[in-house]
Amino acid sequence: MFLLKINRYCLLTKYKKLKVLRNGFGYGTLGLIGRESDIRGALRKYIEYGSFPEVALSDQKKEILLTYFEDVITKDLLRRFKIKKAQDLRAIVKYYLSNIAAPFTFKSIERPLDMSITSVKSYTGYLEKAYLVFLLKRFSFKVKEQEKSPRKIYAIDTGLCNAVGFRFSENYGRLTENVVFAALRRKQSLNPEMELFYWKDAQHHEVDFVIKDRLEVRSLIQVCWNMRDEKTKKRELRSLQKAMKELKINKAMIITEDAEGEEKLNGFVVKTIPLWKWLLTEEGVISA
Repeated sequence: MFLLKINRYCLLTKYKKLKVLRNGFGYGTLGLIGRESDIRGALRKYIEYGSFPEVALSDQKKEILLTYFEDVITKDLLRRFKIKKAQDLRAIVKYYLSNIAAPFTFKSIERPLDMSITSVKSYTGYLEKAYLVFLLKRFSFKVKEQEKSPRKIYAIDTGLCNAVGFRFSENYGRLTENVVFAALRRKQSLNPEMELFYWKDAQHHEVDFVIKDRLEVRSLIQVCWNMRDEKTKKRELRSLQKAMKELKINKAMIITEDAEGEEKLNGFVVKTIPLWKWLLTEEGVISA
């Protein structure tokens, strides 16, 4: 399935006025002054309805998303893998799309779904092969620890999560985390040496994304939609500081709705950046 990056989304929709302008310095600037609210408006649509081109251009967004979902279930899963229990397949898909960015084990969802662990593992493998969902392992230098730890689940498209799973309209944090994962996954597809993980210690401090390139941890990314609450800010910074210390890396990033700045913590540096700016930077539209 072809999915739009945020820049292409803006070009195809009514936000096309935000397109990149060429100047003497090449592609490095958007006419951003006074347009941040327009960009945030485009981003909210992008998060809520996803990034399928036909969905972006239509007023019948949910209907198209449900049609896509039925096509994936029928053609990419039931027929391809000769699955007989369609009801079980739909149950596990809805469970995953309703629990994006949440940790789980196959055993933990065995009882709620009324399936054997073998069936849960088989169906999950089919969903991964169809690129409907992706599993993220917990970071550890020991492969055995990675394999036995809970995974986190992400979906190919946040629009599908809202159309098929429980609506996340009031919880942009989990949707935003999925959008960040999708951007990182796209980057990973171009770099076979890149690996993605999440990090969590015994005290339950957690970092959403660990980016590893070959043998080295290159960066840490935390996603926090709302950083206005001081307790939330302290919690996110504390988790990053713990991870930076353990993984021996001195810089990290927090992706937010609109906060921007830099925090220095005992020799560690944490950069805060709005999601829209991070996405456009990753796409090479604007410079960091």
